[in-house]
Parts: sequence; C-alpha cells; structure tokens
Amino acid sequence: MDIVPQASLFLGIIPALIILYFCIKANEGEYKEKTIFLSFIVGIILGFVSAIVRWIIYDPLLVYIILLAFFEQLIKTIILNLGRFHEKRETLFYGLSIGLGFGSVFTPFLIIQGGTLPNTDISYILSVAIGSFGIILFQGSTGALIGYGIYRGKLLLYLFACILIQIPFNFLIDFSRVINDPNNLLYQSGLFIFGFFVFIYVYKKIIPQSISTRKRTKKTVKK
Repeated sequence: MDIVPQASLFLGIIPALIILYFCIKANEGEYKEKTIFLSFIVGIILGFVSAIVRWIIYDPLLVYIILLAFFEQLIKTIILNLGRFHEKRETLFYGLSIGLGFGSVFTPFLIIQGGTLPNTDISYILSVAIGSFGIILFQGSTGALIGYGIYRGKLLLYLFACILIQIPFNFLIDFSRVINDPNNLLYQSGLFIFGFFVFIYVYKKIIPQSISTRKRTKKTVKK
C-alpha cells in the first residue's frame, strides 16, 4: 500500500481545513462560504504547480531560493488581485484559504522528496508532519497578509514583506535536500517554529486589526 495518498490527506489537507475552520469560525457572515471553498481548491492547484517547479528546477543556489519566493507569492497575488476582491475585508480570509490550500500540497511533495521508505516508519511520518504543519501555517499566513494588503490598498508593501520572510523559510525547506536528510527533526522543527510565529502574528495582529477597521468604518457610515 502506497503511503503517499494517505499522508497527503492526514498530514496536508485535513490540518489545513482545520486551521481554516478555526480562523473563520469566529467571523461568520463576513465572507462568502462558496468563495472560501473555491479559494482553497485554487490554492491546492497553485501549490501543486509550485511543488512541481521546486522538484524540476531545484538548485541549492541563493538565487533559486529568492526567485522561488517571488514565484510562490506572485501566483497567489495574481488570483487575489482580481478586481472583485479590491478593498474588501474578506479578501484576507480568501487569501488565508488560498494559502492553506497551497501549503497542504507540500506534504506529499516532502514525502516523495524523502524517497521510498517502509510504511511502518512512524518516526519519518511524524517528523514530516511537524515540518508540513509549519509549511501550511506559513503559506496560509502569507496568503492572508497579501489579502490584507489588497484590502488596505497596500499590496506591494505586503507582497514584498511576504517575499522577504519567505527567503529564509525557503532555505529551511531546501536545506534538507542539501544535507540529504529530510527526516532531520531539528530541520522539521525549524519549519514549524517559523510558520507558527508568522501565523500567530497574523492571527493576533492582522485579523483583529482588520475587524476593528471594519467596525470603525461602520460607525462612520452611521454618523
């Protein structure tokens, strides 16, 4: 039995959906559920394309790491920067959904990258799960940041911020290939810690700030 499909489901898409539900549950009515769902599917497609690009043109040079950061954030931006999403607060949530779908695809990519291992190698699965969760959190957070930038009319600022923070994150992702040890727990933990702190910033700072901005706008309109 092939381990990849099962791992893809449990270590990728399911955690991403749980995070998405956790983030949007408290803000029901502020977004269209159909668009959230479609955004997640689009994110999966974009993530798959990006994973293939990583696999085909991999090069340990810094220029590759930088260009890949541009590529991954730009393809999310192209979708989020459609006219229908401009200056709309819910674009943050659509960006989050795209980013989480995007990140969920990297789980099978990391497993394949690690080579063929026995199905009973639980330590390998757990190690990759830690890193995969970090990737999901990171990509979801940067998607939300781009969406927030579009909402505030500051797309370029937030886009370049996402690109800059992804450069060291990309280094962590590809470091395992350089040392030829994707099962390295220290490396996988680094991915998780990085993604976790970016997510906490978005969840604690950006989302509440977006909500408070909307409330101030409503009060102004009433006056």
